[in-house]
Amino acid sequence: MAISRNELVAALASKAGTSKTEADAVLSAFSEILVEAVSGTGDKVSIPGILSVERVERAARVGRNPSTGETIDIPAGHGVKLSVGSRLKAAAK
Repeated sequence: MAISRNELVAALASKAGTSKTEADAVLSAFSEILVEAVSGTGDKVSIPGILSVERVERAARVGRNPSTGETIDIPAGHGVKLSVGSRLKAAAK
């Protein structure tokens, strides 16, 4: 079961002892920072023990259309790499 944004905001507000409006503003700011780091500067964003997010380069490659079997050229581009931290890995066990 997934936690919705509203549920996450409520949980953040409760844990931090703030209002839902303030927690929502912090979550929105965090989202903007991640998007800016990945799209603009390519900086790595890391929360030690939890996760890290970084932009990675993808090389050009040859792919295959699954319905026709025809080969296609896929241009070079960028992707996003998420790495799970040790505390999050341990919590999942």
